[in-house]
Amino acid sequence: MSRSIVIEQAGGPENLKLIETEVGAPGPDEIRIAHKACGLNFIDVYQRTGLYPLTLPHALGMEAAGIVEAVGEGVTHLKPGDRAAYAATPPGAYCDARVMPAAQVCPLPDAISFEDAAAIMLQGMTVEYLFHRVWPLKAGDKVLFHAAAGGVGLMACQWARSEGIELIGTAGTDEKCQLALENGATSCINYRDQDFVAKVKELTDGKGVDVVMDGVGKDTFTASLDCIKPLGMMMSFGNASGPVEPVSLLTLAAKGSLKLTRTTLFTFLADHERCQDMARHLFSKVESGAVKVNIGQTFPLEQISDAHRALEGRQTTGSTIITL
Repeated sequence: MSRSIVIEQAGGPENLKLIETEVGAPGPDEIRIAHKACGLNFIDVYQRTGLYPLTLPHALGMEAAGIVEAVGEGVTHLKPGDRAAYAATPPGAYCDARVMPAAQVCPLPDAISFEDAAAIMLQGMTVEYLFHRVWPLKAGDKVLFHAAAGGVGLMACQWARSEGIELIGTAGTDEKCQLALENGATSCINYRDQDFVAKVKELTDGKGVDVVMDGVGKDTFTASLDCIKPLGMMMSFGNASGPVEPVSLLTLAAKGSLKLTRTTLFTFLADHERCQDMARHLFSKVESGAVKVNIGQTFPLEQISDAHRALEGRQTTGSTIITL
């Protein structure tokens, strides 16, 4: 039997329920994995609230790390006893153990702890694809990154520093701005005290940035378009403040023939080889010390509702993990 967190109807954190389920054996192309730690991410909130609809009832959680207990027919990249980690569909990572598709589960190097792995898989591979698979960023490019003191943001700050990319961050307090700077941001704007558009223009001598990476959504999207230089790119990858309102293609033309993409990590992870390559790239960054894992807070599985409240209330910094 395994403890598991499920929702029976969409809604608030109080709808998260702890139940016990029977795990069973893996079928073809599946594994059974015993978790040591799980990650907490905004996509979990979107699924819980119904913004990203699920067929209910449904288990939640998109990333975890642990030990492979059994493998089904056709699985060749993992074997029983292997350390492993993943960010993968379908949701269901908030549990002690589960059976799941094997393709997006990745071998975990011994040098990376289960806790660190659970903190970086979804956020770290998000940064990996934003910096390497959406737009050909290079050393010297300028990026505006919103929510730079969050889990994805702090990793992006470090990643940018390791690649020679100038990252301008935004955050909601001076303390969070300082944290972003300590992790590699070239500069960080407190958006509660400053007009971030004006400050970006000042920092770039009026030219704007090459790319905006925006996981905040509704509150930052429109103004962010005014931060981009002509022919630049807007990467929208999240909705922490709510979904972005429709935008006219003529707006993109008027602001300098801008490019716009709404990306999702799981599109990039869907291909097995690409997923494994992204994970290896992430692990190499961590093992080299270029990216350090920042776990800001932990919650036991029994307090998953409190963890969701903290995340939604912008009360977290860095990554949040769920202990088992």
